[in-house]
This record gives sequence, structure tokens and C-alpha cells, in this order.
Amino acid sequence: MILPEDFIQKTKPLLGDQWVSFTEALNEVSPTSIRFNKQKYSKLPEMESVPWCENGFYLPQRPSFTFDPLFHTGAYYVQEASSMFVGLVFKQYVKDQTVRVLDLCAAPGGKSTHIASLISEDSLLVSNEVIRSRANILSENITKAGYPNVIVTNNDPSDIGRMESFFDVILIDAPCSGEGMFRKDPQAIEEWSLGNVQLCEERQRRIVADVWDALRPGGILIYSTCTYNTGENEHNVQWIRDSLGAEILPLEVSPDWNIHPSFENNMPVYHFLPHLTKGEGFFLAVLRKSGEHSDKSEHSGKRNKKQGKAKLTPLEGEYKNYLTDNEKYTFFEKSSSWFAFPSVNIEQFEYIVSHLRLVSAGIYLGEIKGKDFIPQQSLAMSLALNTSAFEMVDIDKNTAISYLRKEAQTFSESPRGYLLLMYKGIPLGFVKNIGNRANNLYPNEWRIRSGYNPEDNQPFI
Repeated sequence: MILPEDFIQKTKPLLGDQWVSFTEALNEVSPTSIRFNKQKYSKLPEMESVPWCENGFYLPQRPSFTFDPLFHTGAYYVQEASSMFVGLVFKQYVKDQTVRVLDLCAAPGGKSTHIASLISEDSLLVSNEVIRSRANILSENITKAGYPNVIVTNNDPSDIGRMESFFDVILIDAPCSGEGMFRKDPQAIEEWSLGNVQLCEERQRRIVADVWDALRPGGILIYSTCTYNTGENEHNVQWIRDSLGAEILPLEVSPDWNIHPSFENNMPVYHFLPHLTKGEGFFLAVLRKSGEHSDKSEHSGKRNKKQGKAKLTPLEGEYKNYLTDNEKYTFFEKSSSWFAFPSVNIEQFEYIVSHLRLVSAGIYLGEIKGKDFIPQQSLAMSLALNTSAFEMVDIDKNTAISYLRKEAQTFSESPRGYLLLMYKGIPLGFVKNIGNRANNLYPNEWRIRSGYNPEDNQPFI
């Protein structure tokens, strides 16, 4: 790997006698890691675990995830191991509290799906992405994970900043110069320059400042990047502390994890370096906003006067039975489509609807066409799905791949109507069996487009 000369001159003094080990690690194969969704797949494999994440594991080699149906069920997420460190913040500072969380720069969704697995079911996660195409990818991954208490939005940080003191925790995985991705993404090397580093540092400060008012006094800010330099990391953390008013919080970490401390000023911040930890470059700091914890209930139903209130309508009939514990949900309709959202946070949902652009929220149950109620993929993926409400059909891998390609299906021995296809005991999606054939209801935009023969792709679990 040929590193930019300016990067060498800037980074080598930080690492000192570790520089040779660092550069050698950059020429090694990037490790592959996954994080299991234990609410969908509870039997964890006997593989090397990620030390700071109980559901994270390293794979001996990188398979073709596209052709593993379990991947499409949301049973696991392919996530860089260093990034899983975010979960430790929630375990140490959030624990079992009921919180409102914002993941500001969330696409493609690794950290959001991780956070959703850690917060209580009465908590609320807003997962935001400013670029619309990436927000759609984020929504897909959130949907596959299946957590009902998540809202995906598509807004600038300044839009969210107007929601004064609404969030208890904000994660800003800030757009950065990408030095930590050099090994994994050669394009990151081509795009790197000192000028870009400076632009990133300034942009990161603007992002933090724009959203700062949305964090309640006493709330937690998690600031992270995938880069090494002190400008985007230590200097920005110091700026947040001194300019915005915050306390830098320590984390309890094991010495065995080999996480590198601060390069400057001995701050409690955390660097993941590829020659020390098994993963890519990553930086994280935790800060607490100054001020006393205020009562957040006053924001629950406060709406933007320019926008209307969401139409909440009682859902009658059998469709409510598609969810377990359906009394915990509020059902609402929009353009003949039905949705469900946890009732405990319905006022907060209304508030968010009136302020932000929604991409998806809660559970998209289905669409009414004539007398027919067509169940949607969001329902199949949801952890709240009542599987007993549907006729279930167990399918093998080849049938699952065919379904995921949105090819024609036949289930001649199954009853007519909507069938829930199950792969290894986990819902994969719906078909409508009409006798001689079954209409494939898998989302067209999600389908596998590759013509590769997956027979050679061996499952790793």
C-alpha cells in the first residue's frame, strides 16, 4: 500500500516506534466481522468473538453474504468490529433507562441496528441520514432488523437542532477523511489530502453545533470518526468541551483490548489502530452536556404549527392480530396503507412527524386493495410479528434464493392465501398462493440482481 506523503508526515510522529507495525497491518487482509440479532438468531456460533461486543464475531474468511438467506432475514448484520465499540457506551451510561436516541449520520445502519438492540422497548431511536438514497438503504437495514421503536428520517442537522432538548443521547458518527478505511477502501487513499482533512474538521464542528440544542442538558453525546488525525478527533472533542460546554466521560475498557489512548492532552478518548486491535481505524469519545436534567415531557406533543397532526385511526378487524401484544401499539392509516407504532411513544412520534421528513417508522403492516389486505415486508421482518396469524412454510436455501431474486414460486401443497416463508425458523417474507402459482411479494428494490450460482457459497453458520 502506497500512502500519501503528507499522511506519513502527519501520522508517523503520532505513532513513533509503532509506525512500522502500523504500516505492516495496513497491508494485511481486512478482517470480516458480523453482529448477531439475538432476538432473531439466539444460537451464537463457536467463532472468535469481538471482545467489546458480546454478539460480535470474526469470520475466518469473507463469504458472499448476498447469497445467505439468513443475512436477508436480519439474523445478523455485517459490521466492522471497531464500530461495535459504540455499544459499550450504552451499556455503561444508558443501561436500562428509557431514552430518546438520535443517530445523526446513520447510513447504512450498523450502529443504529446495534443501538436498537440495546435500548429498552419503551425507548425511541431516530435514525437519520441527510442523503436520500442512503436514507433508503438505512431504512431497508432498519426494517430487516425488525425493531418497532425506530423512526428513519432524512434531514439536515440544523432541522433536528430545532427540536430543543428532545434527545437524551445523540450519536454523531461524523463524515471524515476516512484514514481508518485505507486498508478496506483504496479509494479513501486516493481522496485523502491535507485540505480535505481541514474541510472535514470544520464540517464536523458545524454538524455538532447544528444539532447541539437538540441534546438535553445532562444528555450524552457520542462523537466518533473512522480516522486517526488529532484535528478531526482530539481537537474537535476539546472544542466541544470548551466551546459548547461538556464533560468528557471515561469508559471502562479492558487493557487486553489494546485500545490506544489519546494522542494529545491525555483525554479519555479511544483510538482503534489496526496493528493493535482486530479491526479498522476508529475513534470515539463520550461527552456529557452541561446543565441539569430537565423534564422532557413538555416536548412530547409540541408540533410545528406549519404542519398537521398525524391521522391516527382505530384499525378494525383481524389485521391487529398480525402483531403480538397488539394492545401496545397505535395503528394509523395513510393512503390505504396501515402502520403501527408503540403507543408509549406515540406523542413523540407525532412531534417528530411534524418536524422532520420521515422515510419509515414503526411497522408497515400492509396495504388495502379492494377487500384484500396485502401484508408488507416490514411486517414479515418485525420482531412484533405474530407468526401464528399466517400459514407458515419452511423453505430450503435454493427456494429462499429464488424468492429473494423475486422469481416465480409454486406451493401447490399449501393452502391458498398469504403464506409466510420461513428459513431456518426465521421469517423471510410473504407470498400469495393462488393455486397454480404464488405471487412473490418480496420488495422489488431489495431483490438479488446477481446471476451468480450460489451453490458454491458455503454457509458459515
